[in-house]
Amino acid sequence: MQSKVVDAHASLFEIDRNLDKLVKDIELLNYLNPLNIENEKKRFFASKFTEEPQFKYRKIKFSPFKLQRQFFNQRLERIEDEDIRRLYRDIVYEYSGLIECIETIGQGKQFYYSSLKVFGTPKERDVENARFILHFKDEDEGEKMINKYNADEAAAFFEDYGKRYAFNFNITQSTNISAAAMVLNASDTLMLKKNNKFSENQLKVLANHEIGVHLVTTHNGKSQPLKIFSNGFVNNTETQEGLAVMSEYMSGNLTLQRLKELAYRVIAADSLIKGYSFVDTFDLLYNQYKVSRDKAWQITLRVHRGGGFTKDSLYLTGLKKVYDYYQNGEDLSLLLTGKVTLESLPMINKMMDMGLAIPSKYITDSYTQNNNTNEKLDFILKNLK
Repeated sequence: MQSKVVDAHASLFEIDRNLDKLVKDIELLNYLNPLNIENEKKRFFASKFTEEPQFKYRKIKFSPFKLQRQFFNQRLERIEDEDIRRLYRDIVYEYSGLIECIETIGQGKQFYYSSLKVFGTPKERDVENARFILHFKDEDEGEKMINKYNADEAAAFFEDYGKRYAFNFNITQSTNISAAAMVLNASDTLMLKKNNKFSENQLKVLANHEIGVHLVTTHNGKSQPLKIFSNGFVNNTETQEGLAVMSEYMSGNLTLQRLKELAYRVIAADSLIKGYSFVDTFDLLYNQYKVSRDKAWQITLRVHRGGGFTKDSLYLTGLKKVYDYYQNGEDLSLLLTGKVTLESLPMINKMMDMGLAIPSKYITDSYTQNNNTNEKLDFILKNLK
C-alpha cells in the first residue's frame, strides 16, 4: 500500500528526501548557545551587572550561500497538489530564514532581524498577558522546589522516565547551554546543563516537556512517510512549546512560579524591540521585577544570545492556544504527529486521507488524564487574551 503512495507521489518524495539531507546542518540552537557562558556570567556579576557580556559562538560547518542555493534549486513545481506544493514552498523559505539566523549569530542587529523573520516579536496583547500573570502573589511551592539534584542524578531520572516510551534517545551533559535541558532533534539527544542543580519539580517539568513532547514528536515525525514531519512545519515552535508546557500542566507539575518564568521571558523578549542592551534587560528583571540574580541572568541570556532571540515569547502564546484547543474538546494526539502546528491541522488530515501521513505512533503520557489541581492556574489560563 505504502509503495503505491510513493509511486503516485514520486516527485514529492524525492523533494522531501532532498530537503531532509539539506536540513541536517540547520540545528540553530546548537550554534546559538555561547561557548563561554560560565566565564561571562562570572565577569558580569563581578562588574556588578554593568559590563556587557562578550559571548563566543561555534564556527559554522557549512557554506550558508551554497546551502541556500540548494534549497531554492528544488523543483517544487513538480509537486502536483497545490496545497502540498505551497506547504513545501513555505518550508523552503523557513529553512532559508534559519540559515540566515545561523549565518548572522553574534552580529547584533543583523541576527535580531533574522530572528524576527522566523520567530516574530511579542505583541502588546502578549505583554499584557505576561503582566496579568505577574500580578498574582507567589505561592509556597514547598520542598519540591528546592534545587538538590545534580546533573548525573537528573540523567538517571530522565533515563528511568523515558522507559515509559518505546523509543531510544541519548542523554549528554554540557556547560554550553543556556537552558537547564534541551532536545537536539537531529541526534535524538536530551542535553542537560552539567553544573545545574535541579529540584524535584523541575525534573518532572523537564521530563514531561522534553521527553513527553519534544522527543515524542521527534519520533512520531520520524515514523511518518514524509521527512517534513520530523524536520518541522513552518512556525512550528509556538505549537510545539505550547504542547510541551501543556504536558507540564496536565501532569500536575506546572506551577505559578513556572508560569511566571514564561511571563518574564515575554517581558525580556519585548525589551529587545525597545532597544534594550543585555545590561538593560537584566536590570529590568533584577531591579524592577525583583527576579533572583541567577534567574534574571538566565532569562536575559536566553533572549540576548546571538544578538537578540525572540523565540522565548512563544511559550506563553503557544500554551494559551493549545489550552483553548484542549478545553474545546479537541484531540491533542493529532498535534503529536511530528513538528507540526495548530494551523496545519486541515493539511495533516488531508495528507492522512491521501496516505501521506499516519496517526501518532506515541502519545504523550500526561495527555491521557488531566491531573492539574491548581484552580488558580485554570483561572489565569482561561482569562489570558
